[in-house]
Amino acid sequence: MTIAYWILAGLLSLFYVYAGATKVIRSRDRLRPMMAWVDRMPLAAVRALGTVEVLGATGLILPPLTGVAAWLALGAAAGFVLLQVGATAVHLTGEDRQVTLNVVLLAATAVIIWPATTWL
Repeated sequence: MTIAYWILAGLLSLFYVYAGATKVIRSRDRLRPMMAWVDRMPLAAVRALGTVEVLGATGLILPPLTGVAAWLALGAAAGFVLLQVGATAVHLTGEDRQVTLNVVLLAATAVIIWPATTWL
């Protein structure tokens, strides 16, 4: 089960670091082709969301790796579940309605919650 956690958490962390850094660094005009919803949100909220994604990705990997406050991995995974529920709602209320990626990320993150409980 530990191997499954590390594989899935590693892939999710890579995704969330990329997505979060993109939201933090790029301008609204450069984000718009990838994320149609950015026009409906204040840029500060988009940047804050990106920061949360990067911190959450770090929370999936560093605490269990170092053994310091390893329970934070469970918190990060639960936070990503909530984030994807909110992201799905944003997409469904907007014009793009593309939620396939959000559902996949929600399922993948929900799966790693159980192995993350081993560090409690």
